[in-house]
Amino acid sequence: MSYFMVDIEADGPIPGNYSMISFGAVLVDKDLNKTFYGRLKPISDQFDPKALAVSGFSREETMQFDDPAKVMLDFKYWLNKYSFTSSPMFISDNNGFDWMFINWYFHHFLGNNPFGFSSTNLGSLYKGMVKDTKQNFKHLRRTRHSHHPVDDAKGNAEALLFMIDEMGLKITL
Repeated sequence: MSYFMVDIEADGPIPGNYSMISFGAVLVDKDLNKTFYGRLKPISDQFDPKALAVSGFSREETMQFDDPAKVMLDFKYWLNKYSFTSSPMFISDNNGFDWMFINWYFHHFLGNNPFGFSSTNLGSLYKGMVKDTKQNFKHLRRTRHSHHPVDDAKGNAEALLFMIDEMGLKITL
């Protein structure tokens, strides 16, 4: 199974009413050099200025971003290129948030989601490994968390690789 670490930035709390502004993905392997970055033009007039500010972009900048349907199609092709076995596996730091945007955008613009119906939460995986729901994996990142979605996905993938290599998590990459 091919694992893809995904991170998104949005201008509000839910898809449809608000927009996914950008997202990044990295194929989880030893190199972490297969990445995807998409910047999407807003799909709604609604936006929360505080949420948008996290992305580092202004509303005017986002209005010049790419057509969401094209970005999602390009992402689907990229996933297909690096899905070496069965369906790709979606994993993220906050899959409740990241998954709902990616899933909604895939279904809205392409009619299906290559990830299927499942996702994995990196934080929950770590909590289970250390048997403590108050623990956090974020100290395992090497790449600085910058709110650039490729950087953030890469840092999370580094944490997952540490969990595999140093903590004994059994995942075949």
